[in-house]
Amino acid sequence: MPQLRPLVMMLAAAVFASACSPQVQADPVEPTRTSPAPLAPQFKGIDHWLNSKPLDMQQLRGKVVLVEFWTYSCINCIHVMPHVKQWHADYQDQGLVVIGVHTPEYGYEKQLDNLQAAVKRFGITYPVAQDNGYQTWNAYGNQYWPALYLIDTEGRLVYQHFGEGDYEVTEARIRQLLKAVPAAPRPVAQAVMPLRVAQ
Repeated sequence: MPQLRPLVMMLAAAVFASACSPQVQADPVEPTRTSPAPLAPQFKGIDHWLNSKPLDMQQLRGKVVLVEFWTYSCINCIHVMPHVKQWHADYQDQGLVVIGVHTPEYGYEKQLDNLQAAVKRFGITYPVAQDNGYQTWNAYGNQYWPALYLIDTEGRLVYQHFGEGDYEVTEARIRQLLKAVPAAPRPVAQAVMPLRVAQ
């Protein structure tokens, strides 16, 4: 029996390590005819909003929303960040709204001054919600940094990815979802009438 204990401990450690791996990925949440994708949770318990006034899912209807759970000292989050920033730059005019939900892993990450400095240092211009109490994290049932959630124009959670990688898959899904965003009305060109001089 004493010989089994090290083996059991080693197996338990392996299972735990694989569950916390930065390469863990989840299958997309695909709706079916009988079971549509779930509605995305509201942002809950947000301490502060950076780069934006407070946002909620209702006002984001009609947009494609990318919710990214991150924390500024997570190396995996730092590796994902250039892709998220590029998607924001490339697709914001087409209807993509990126929202970084900063959920701290360590106590010093809870300090607003530290978060503001990190947002500035990384050049993040999209909205960032400070989720110190893990309320939004828990509403999503999230367990990983980084985690990406895509929400369609109807407010439904249709894709999720945990960890690094699969950037092409995520971007392809963003493009697919943006096809459902109604085009913004184009301004009507005003006809210029030639100037007539009264005689």
